[in-house]
Amino acid sequence: MARLAPSVALEQLPDQPLRIRLLLLVMVTLPFLVTCSVLFLLWGRWVGWLDVSLMLGFYLVAGLGKSLGYHRLLAHKSFATTPWLKRLLLMLGCLAFEGDPLRWSVKHIQCHAYADVEAAPPRPLAGFWQAHLTWLVEPQPSAAVYATWLKKDPVAVGVSQTWLVWASLGLLIPLVVAGWSGLFWAGLVRIALSHHITWSAHALCHAFGQRDFPTRDGSRNHFMVALFCFGEGWLNNHHAFPRAASFSLAWWQIDSAGAMIHWFERLGLVWNVMRGGERRSGGEAERWRNGEA
Repeated sequence: MARLAPSVALEQLPDQPLRIRLLLLVMVTLPFLVTCSVLFLLWGRWVGWLDVSLMLGFYLVAGLGKSLGYHRLLAHKSFATTPWLKRLLLMLGCLAFEGDPLRWSVKHIQCHAYADVEAAPPRPLAGFWQAHLTWLVEPQPSAAVYATWLKKDPVAVGVSQTWLVWASLGLLIPLVVAGWSGLFWAGLVRIALSHHITWSAHALCHAFGQRDFPTRDGSRNHFMVALFCFGEGWLNNHHAFPRAASFSLAWWQIDSAGAMIHWFERLGLVWNVMRGGERRSGGEAERWRNGEA
């Protein structure tokens, strides 16, 4: 993906309405505070398998929806698919409660363009609060600068306009199925875990791990992060080959989202799948690895 120079003016989308910003702020802080109370809830009380199953199930579908739909499909155009599957993936990604897919993707594209410099949200080297919270409610980068195709995508625009409906289902369904304990575990606790695992992982992958490629962003590969974040922990691979559908470049590099794309491709549900080896191969790849290319 083309890398923009930091001198490019940061045009902005219209700021989100105050009520949406406040809602995002609440849905970041409230689940975290509720999770902090888990130890008190567990003291002398048993948690049912239904609660745990719902929590894990929603964590999986929301995480895969965000990784496949928001990240690899919208932000990087790593593969193409049918409108119904695109819509489904984006709706599932909304369950993570990180905002609508269009704004999320534009902001992520900006991160690649300004990796680890002052303009890039989230800045993994800029501190805990900015990486975990304030980047969500900062002014929005312009889709006209970073992702003109997203404004012309009726599926992305449609889901973005109704994202709160789909996100709310991640709270309503557990409440209906398992009552208040379902809402607590599969709703609030699950959202808190998803948020802070994701954002902590982003910081970890800029501080610890292996650098197989001398990218300019300081990114690293981290096995445990990849395990819990659907392959997103192979961050150095991803920054070396941003459009690759799979972030795994070795058999032992587990990328569950990339594996799902592989099976979707075999079933004929996705096509035009981008692969990392298409960017640099043979001796050129070795020169890139050694910092000579």
